[in-house]
Amino acid sequence: MTSQEANDFPQNKSVGDAANSLLRSGLGMIPLAGAPAVELLNYLVTPPLEQRRNEWFTQIGERLKDLEEKQGIPLEGLRDDQTFIDIVMQATQVAIRTSHEEKKRALRNAVINSALPASPDITFQQLFISYIDVFTIWHLRLLDLFNNPTLWATKRNHQFPNLMAGGLSNILESAFPELIGRRDLYDQIWKDLHAKGLVDTNSLHVTMSASGLMTKRTSAIGEQFIKFISEV
Repeated sequence: MTSQEANDFPQNKSVGDAANSLLRSGLGMIPLAGAPAVELLNYLVTPPLEQRRNEWFTQIGERLKDLEEKQGIPLEGLRDDQTFIDIVMQATQVAIRTSHEEKKRALRNAVINSALPASPDITFQQLFISYIDVFTIWHLRLLDLFNNPTLWATKRNHQFPNLMAGGLSNILESAFPELIGRRDLYDQIWKDLHAKGLVDTNSLHVTMSASGLMTKRTSAIGEQFIKFISEV
């Protein structure tokens, strides 16, 4: 590609994303192909990133307006709330990095809950945002399921198997048939959740009674996390 051809790529005034800037810098160090590669990356990556950012701010703005109208939260006061601003900035960085709507929804809920008077301590808020960042959607789904299996089933009109006894894996595979036969995956996810202190049972395969299978398995912090990322 010639310099003239490189100049034919559409240009954007702002990269709009730190990760993109870093990648551009790295590609710029590639001999000979560096400059064209930078322009190619800018052409391919920048528009989707800016679209994600614009969609994110639009959605957050709409939710905040709704919060003001329905719950009387003064938005003007949030402008000077540095804790809230910190959370918005942190959540925005994570939102731009993901294409998963479930994670984006969790992030939007976290931002809105951060604006409420009863929001968690800032340390927990920042910790919870970081969890959304590093977790997969399956981490969030399993945690939501075992925060209250009975409520989870009621909301989805789901019927768990009528077991006299069994392991939590029976409940999990009933809720998510796509995980049947994928014990290596969900065991690792459960291990992650337990290591973070979000669930209080270290195995999905210990035999329990029928009532035990329906008992909440999230810890106090895990329950707080679910509440923080859930819609008000």
